[in-house]
Amino acid sequence: MYVNGVLQEPGRDFDRVGDALIFRRTLAQEGRLGPIRWLSMLFGVAGTYRKHDNVDVAYELDGRRQVSTLVPTDS
Repeated sequence: MYVNGVLQEPGRDFDRVGDALIFRRTLAQEGRLGPIRWLSMLFGVAGTYRKHDNVDVAYELDGRRQVSTLVPTDS
């Protein structure tokens, strides 16, 4: 389990409850961009630099290493 490329340890950084992963810190999601932000990006005035955490799970399936990116939810 990695958040933004940093290895996470079970019991220290997150817990598994059933099929859910419960992180001990809040994971940030960028959210939707408003029309002013889109226009500023279109004209090259500004980019989007909001905090956004990526959660990747590395595992083996049929002897091959796989990586899946998860989308955090509030529930």
